[in-house]
Amino acid sequence: MYLVKLYVTHKPSILDPQGEAIKKALHNLNHNSITSITQDKYFEIKIDANCKEDAEKVVKKSCEELLVNQNMETSHYEIKEV
Repeated sequence: MYLVKLYVTHKPSILDPQGEAIKKALHNLNHNSITSITQDKYFEIKIDANCKEDAEKVVKKSCEELLVNQNMETSHYEIKEV
């Protein structure tokens, strides 16, 4: 069994309206030292695979087919055996 921690973030060129709204709300609460914030996605995925390479194949295919919008987002992940 493998645990995958998948982080999906907006590409730098993509506007993040949710992050901007959060930053504005924090500024309204006097947290003016915050200059940037983004709201991204985080997934924890458990995969029953025979080896780490097989688990990576499942993660990559899942990202391509559903979890990551390739036009707007980037991703990276960590895999460990559990």
